[in-house]
Amino acid sequence: MKTTFVIGLGFLLAGIGYAQSPPETASVTVGGKNIKIDYGAPSVRGRKIFGPGGLLSNDPTYPAWRAGANSATSFHTDTNLDIGGLNVPKGNYTLYCWIKDPEAWELIINKETGQWGLTYNGSQDLGRVKMTMSKPLSVVEMLKYTLTDQGAGKVKLQLEWERHIGSVMMTVK
Repeated sequence: MKTTFVIGLGFLLAGIGYAQSPPETASVTVGGKNIKIDYGAPSVRGRKIFGPGGLLSNDPTYPAWRAGANSATSFHTDTNLDIGGLNVPKGNYTLYCWIKDPEAWELIINKETGQWGLTYNGSQDLGRVKMTMSKPLSVVEMLKYTLTDQGAGKVKLQLEWERHIGSVMMTVK
């Protein structure tokens, strides 16, 4: 009986682990200052993700999306930034995307931190910025953030998943 319970518990925990998306990090250092994004990286696995009837339309925070999986996506900056025209003081934030129109995302910088991804408090938004949208050459199976140093204190934040790429420029102040 005890062995059966332990084996059953092992399968349950393995199933929970499988259901979770792997943790990933994107980071860049500019002028000795670090900018970092920690997120869960879900996979498409043949599902429709964006738009009416898509996976994300079933989230309780829709059309605000945690821009990742599991815990809400965290954003840290050691320096003040200008993100697409929005002044972002150094510190810790949570990133969301407004995806009501899957072809016109807005990046949301939210002051609340440490919450699970299916919680969103819009009154804590520092602000929103329009993202430049493009299409990948093929389906992006696993969600991916990149932070790319563009020189002269500029960094490109890019978010890719499914058949969408959203990007925005940041300037170190």
